[in-house]
Amino acid sequence: QVQLAESGGGLVQAGDSLRLSCAASGRTFSSGTMAWFRQAPGKEREFVAAIARSAGSTSTSDSVKGRFTISKDNAKNTVYLQMNSLKPEDTAVYYCAVRVGAWSTSQGAMNYWGKGTLVTVSS
Repeated sequence: QVQLAESGGGLVQAGDSLRLSCAASGRTFSSGTMAWFRQAPGKEREFVAAIARSAGSTSTSDSVKGRFTISKDNAKNTVYLQMNSLKPEDTAVYYCAVRVGAWSTSQGAMNYWGKGTLVTVSS
């Protein structure tokens, strides 16, 4: 089992920045995908960004490209989401997820999920 704990959410104003963190504990894994998803009020959960644990290659959704950056620290088993130029439409619960094995950014392919952290962006 892998436990995921997100932190860093909060209330900010449009244009501000936030950095989310997700610390993984429990079962260790050397490969796979670490990803961020988000769910806005009344909407389905959507993919935000992902990073390959071993190679470090990344994928970012078009809606946040150029504003959000995903990174990782393997020594700390932690993945980060740096969010800049935040917009009210970025308001959502942000979830960290892990897939152990081959690369994938599909929600259905994730093996473990965190409980989420709320990001609220006021206009």
